[in-house]
Amino acid sequence: MTEPKILNPAYRIETERLVIRCYQPSDTQLLANSVLESLDHLKPWLPWAHDEPRSFQMRLQSIQRFRGKFDLQEDYIYGIFNPEETRLLGGTGLHTRIGEQQLEIGYWIHKDYTRRGLITETAAALIKVAFEIIHIHRVEIHCDPHNHASAAIPRKLGFTHEGTLRQKTPFRDHWSDSMIWGLLEEEYPASPAAQAKIKVFDAFGAPLL
Repeated sequence: MTEPKILNPAYRIETERLVIRCYQPSDTQLLANSVLESLDHLKPWLPWAHDEPRSFQMRLQSIQRFRGKFDLQEDYIYGIFNPEETRLLGGTGLHTRIGEQQLEIGYWIHKDYTRRGLITETAAALIKVAFEIIHIHRVEIHCDPHNHASAAIPRKLGFTHEGTLRQKTPFRDHWSDSMIWGLLEEEYPASPAAQAKIKVFDAFGAPLL
């Protein structure tokens, strides 16, 4: 039996300092610049960073897949942009891979934009969308226990560390442990994410929140 899809109408999210939106083909070079400038920063934590550099055509195809899955309501990958949308600061997503009425948030940030609270701001916005617009039951964040900056995000936003799974995630030639952080719908109102100031728009630019 096929699980019901998690329907996410939020194509664009504006926070106090960021634009978080669905990718489009014209973002290809911005994505290339951000990834290639940050490879040493990303490689310890993200297996896909080891496949870089990639050709422009391959990156364009990736963005087209991101957009296609978004439109088909299969998975929701976003770019994180400055307000002018002239620079890609990182990437994030509401991923549907963990089960019915549950979403996993992933994220990465350009090396020049760390330690500014931008990923906390991004995650808070996605949590608010997940619970107030999509109306899901549970949000998870997974991270390597050694990635202290990544683990700080769910801790700040009121998640519970539910456990660390040993050798859970394949990472090139080895398996890495994975911390599992969870936030339930009944816990959300007490999370700092509930106070996030955001504007949300659908694919046609109509406001949702």
